[in-house]
Amino acid sequence: MTINAMMASRNMSMYRLAQLSGLPKTTVIDICSGKSAISGCTAKTVWKLSRALGCTMEELMEESAYDAKSGRPLCADYLEKGLPAFLKASIEAMQASWAVEDSGIRDLHWDAVWCSLNADINEAETEQLITPEQAAHLRTKYLRMEERND
Repeated sequence: MTINAMMASRNMSMYRLAQLSGLPKTTVIDICSGKSAISGCTAKTVWKLSRALGCTMEELMEESAYDAKSGRPLCADYLEKGLPAFLKASIEAMQASWAVEDSGIRDLHWDAVWCSLNADINEAETEQLITPEQAAHLRTKYLRMEERND
């Protein structure tokens, strides 16, 4: 189970994990986002995290939950945590619109919903409410855009 899955099962935010573990917020954010591989952390850091999460160090270090090359969690759910309410509402509207379109019925408002979500993602990224990585993930998943590697 990934650190993000453990946090989700305990309804715990990264900020709360930082408080409980006594680690800096930036350290917890880097680990949860995959920027820092948990396998590269000191034993003391892993111990503090495992103690705060109520699990063993071994459970926390489970390698199968992380990409060996990047150190990021295999499950990208962490990229959808802590989204602003306006962005969540736009995502829900887009999901409903895609459901109509995918059923073979034409949704006459699909383009407006798509543009609204795209604008909300851009606004959230510009206002630094979400990271560029989160924005790219949301565009790929909900707008069905291909990821660009410029």
